[in-house]
Amino acid sequence: MRRGLIAAGAALLLPVAALAASAAASVTLDGNRLVVPQPPQFRPGTSILQRGSDGTLARVATWLSGKAFISVLRIEGHTLPGPKAQGLSETRAMAVAARLVAMGVDCRRLIVVGFGDTKPVAAPGSLSNERIEFVNAALRGRAIGGMPLDGDACAVRPAR
Repeated sequence: MRRGLIAAGAALLLPVAALAASAAASVTLDGNRLVVPQPPQFRPGTSILQRGSDGTLARVATWLSGKAFISVLRIEGHTLPGPKAQGLSETRAMAVAARLVAMGVDCRRLIVVGFGDTKPVAAPGSLSNERIEFVNAALRGRAIGGMPLDGDACAVRPAR
């Protein structure tokens, strides 16, 4: 029985390792933002990651493992306008963080922030506004650019 469990565990690890094989070359930087070939995708209206997202997240995990000087990576959730936009952006960012931790990233190196619909990058209603972004927030224990580690999330949230 024990041998079967070990084999099953190994089977779970192999696909992640295979997905991350070319990770270093596929993650680039634009300022402090990580640029990934394919953004994480979710089932519509949920925080459930779609299967194709593992490749991207494995690349991010592998890239981060080679960058010990990056103390904190901020995972930003952004959504389309709607009554549940804020909560959905937060739970999506948390789902991404949980998957990265499952892939071996130390949770102390991640900060999760949901911006809801407060930081659009395109015209209202554009699917480009529904996204996850990865931002280097601290190097060697110091926040980058004098910004708060949370990306000033408290300043953009509407009062409740």
